[in-house]
Amino acid sequence: MAYEEGVLFVPYADTIDLLTAREALRIAEDVYRMQGEGSVMASTPPSFKLDVGEPFHNHWHVKCALLKETPITGVRLYNYFDDGDRNTVGQLECGRYIILADPNTGTNKAIVEEHWTYAIRSAAATTLPLKWLGPKAPKVIGLVGVGTMATNALRCLVELYDGIEEIRCTSRRPETREAFAAKWSEKLGIRVVPKDSIEAVVRDADIGIGGTTSDEIMCQESWLKPGATYVSFTRREFEPAGWAKVDKVVVDSWEMNMLMKHFRNSSETGLFTRQMLHGEIHELVRGKVAGRESDTERNLIHTTGLVAHDIAMCHYVYEKALEKGVGIRLPSTGTGNQHDPTFDRST
Repeated sequence: MAYEEGVLFVPYADTIDLLTAREALRIAEDVYRMQGEGSVMASTPPSFKLDVGEPFHNHWHVKCALLKETPITGVRLYNYFDDGDRNTVGQLECGRYIILADPNTGTNKAIVEEHWTYAIRSAAATTLPLKWLGPKAPKVIGLVGVGTMATNALRCLVELYDGIEEIRCTSRRPETREAFAAKWSEKLGIRVVPKDSIEAVVRDADIGIGGTTSDEIMCQESWLKPGATYVSFTRREFEPAGWAKVDKVVVDSWEMNMLMKHFRNSSETGLFTRQMLHGEIHELVRGKVAGRESDTERNLIHTTGLVAHDIAMCHYVYEKALEKGVGIRLPSTGTGNQHDPTFDRST
């Protein structure tokens, strides 16, 4: 046990080999089911933030949850820098850790560096609803962005679908999208085409993926063809005025999305209200709301992220690390009361 052997630290380099896209999709579905069944407990408030402006431009985000079914509990600690020009979100220099504990004893079990688990969790939890709301046999995929989120969304898409014939991609800089296209064309054996604009990527695509860290609106509703589904990773990837114009919209959690200023503004101004929502993703997973009902439906999937997914992914990584004998054992702190520094051991 952790209190006898010391907490297991699982560094980023080890996590990469301990969690695949396919495994992440399975875990994401399990957690959505748990969420719907009421066996996930989140903290109150659900998120704690420290946002400091000049001269530091430093941000701490802290979230925690308990998964009764597993059972496991954990806290997520995330620190990054953002001065408007340089943003370390998604970069290895930012701090990302999950601390896991046994909810039955309060004993610490592990500290997992979550760069990889967070990245693949975000993609898996956001693309998974395509099983219910996406087109049956998509041929053309459009990627808005070629960074971490879009790359891992692509990893998940090739797990979800066979028969993809073309992938379009765009980014701010021509050299990044051209390099991405060359790399993934060779890796997947699928034609990957760099495009100069977001519209050229999304228009006529069967599935569009908005995976950037930008705070700007990326995709216009009018670009979606009949039968298309757009997948939005937080922020404002999809035109706010277009949400009410598509056939079905699902989110991971209305409550968590209402913590985001742009989403909250859309709700409070009547652009997109709770009554317009088709459902939360756990309702899709559990068959409580309908999935795609026609080949011409245009649907939107939007997530802001659930810490329960992060904890579940890292718990899976922790157990796999134990099985494979990887990770670093930290010194045991022992048990019982703390040592009294005034106590003289020689007497």
